[in-house]
Amino acid sequence: MAIDHPQTPPPDIYVFDSEAGTMTPWQRLHNLYKFRYLLYNLVLRDLKARYKNSLLGVLWSMLNPLGLMLVFTALFTVLSSGDNAQNNFPIFVLVGLMPWNFFSGTVVGGANSITGNVSLVKKVYFPRELLPLAALLSNFVNFMIAAMLFIAMMYLFGLRLTIHALWVPAILLTQMIFMLGLAFLFGALNVFYRDVIMVLEVVLLAWFFLTPIFYPFSLFDNYAQLFGVEFSPARLMRWLNPMASIIDSYRTVLWGANGLGGVSMNPAFLLRTFVTSLMVLIMGYLVFIRTEHLFGEKL
Repeated sequence: MAIDHPQTPPPDIYVFDSEAGTMTPWQRLHNLYKFRYLLYNLVLRDLKARYKNSLLGVLWSMLNPLGLMLVFTALFTVLSSGDNAQNNFPIFVLVGLMPWNFFSGTVVGGANSITGNVSLVKKVYFPRELLPLAALLSNFVNFMIAAMLFIAMMYLFGLRLTIHALWVPAILLTQMIFMLGLAFLFGALNVFYRDVIMVLEVVLLAWFFLTPIFYPFSLFDNYAQLFGVEFSPARLMRWLNPMASIIDSYRTVLWGANGLGGVSMNPAFLLRTFVTSLMVLIMGYLVFIRTEHLFGEKL
């Protein structure tokens, strides 16, 4: 007599749809949520790989901005006349270095996120967006560790967090949206053009010096002239360089206008930067989803 055994339901089978554009935004969001466990493991893997065989481990997240802060402080206050030095200059530099390190680490990590995971992309199905997103979140962990150092340094120099520090989450969100858009864009482009990384290294170096990290906007004249066209250098930098606006926003609400403590900022100023960041995210994500079905072939 045959005995019927209860059938075990088959495991979930995920099928990769090469027509990436057919998924709606809500379906993509649901898909990302379904693979959230993989995102967690990708972030954990990136953090472990970064500090593997490192003597100081995560302390490098603090020592890197601290070391650069000491170099710039010595250069502009000790070895120079100090005429352009700001009050509490180490804090002035540190509040610019932290978001910049977060930015550069995320952009480079995002650009390498697809090409650095060839075996995963070619053999296993998962939302490809997780790779640039993991690069962002792993660098966010480093940023938060460095933020603890920054707060300790503020109190060491006699500064305090004011009510205006409540702007920081909004500024941070704006920065993360901007960086994620670039991570999507460069991550996709690097699959097709491998010299993107080399170009990006040069661009980031120039970008660093065109961002007010170790100098204030007040260093520029009110007006300058180029090819007979008169313009405001500080205003032009804010318009063309979102990171300049973002770092200036951090500095306003944490360091202040004169280095004596955070002051209020103009909401319209941050809103303009947020809209720009959102446009970069939309553009970068569109490039990413329109090309992701070719990643396996190109890799």
